[in-house]
Amino acid sequence: MNAQQIASRADCPQTDALACRLKQVIDGGPDAITERLCQLEREWTTGRASKATAGIMIVAGLALTAVFNPWWLVLTAAGGLLLLPYLFGRRSPLGYVFHALGLRTGTEIEQEKVALKALRGDFQNLPTAQQVVNQDDISRLEGEGGIVYEPQEAPITADDAVQEVIGAAKRS
Repeated sequence: MNAQQIASRADCPQTDALACRLKQVIDGGPDAITERLCQLEREWTTGRASKATAGIMIVAGLALTAVFNPWWLVLTAAGGLLLLPYLFGRRSPLGYVFHALGLRTGTEIEQEKVALKALRGDFQNLPTAQQVVNQDDISRLEGEGGIVYEPQEAPITADDAVQEVIGAAKRS
């Protein structure tokens, strides 16, 4: 099931499409997460589709100019104009059209990839800010009886995990 099929389901409102996709992938386990990550690597973004369309317009305009009529250079110029907004930003008017047609931006796809990797546990072994150790503090605490051990937190539900991961992915 691809992202558009999942997002278009009746139980997946558009505002919570990412949460819905993540919940469905969680149900499939780690293999489903790996499969979904592979699908995301192949998914076209709005920027990629915009640039491909502009490139095809340029090449087609040049070919048609060479074969038929110099007026086909207008198609080449239009393709070049569609690439011009990328000099100033990450989106173009053609990108907005592709987004309306159902393609996602690179940022949206990347957020889903980070969330899936976090749910799969890829970041468990990376140090966090809370794990950074100040050796001076440790040696001072050792003289005072050592560091207090805190038990692990209770396991969280899939809904809570998804919301936490989405929040983290959107901040990154």
